[in-house]
Amino acid sequence: GYYVGITKYAQELLDDLDAMSKEMGKKKTAIVSEALEMYMDYQDIQLAKKRLNDSTGTITHDELLKELGI
Repeated sequence: GYYVGITKYAQELLDDLDAMSKEMGKKKTAIVSEALEMYMDYQDIQLAKKRLNDSTGTITHDELLKELGI
């Protein structure tokens, strides 16, 4: 069922991580940490693109100053 597939997939990831760790001479935690950092950077870019696409446009310098109360 569903959980067997998840468990098999997780085991494959762990096996790949183990092989990569040995080949690269790096600790598994270092590889996972780097991968997570890269993923978070990627997601930040995706969110920034979404915000840009969702934005209503630009405002003038005067409007910005007014919004900031300056």
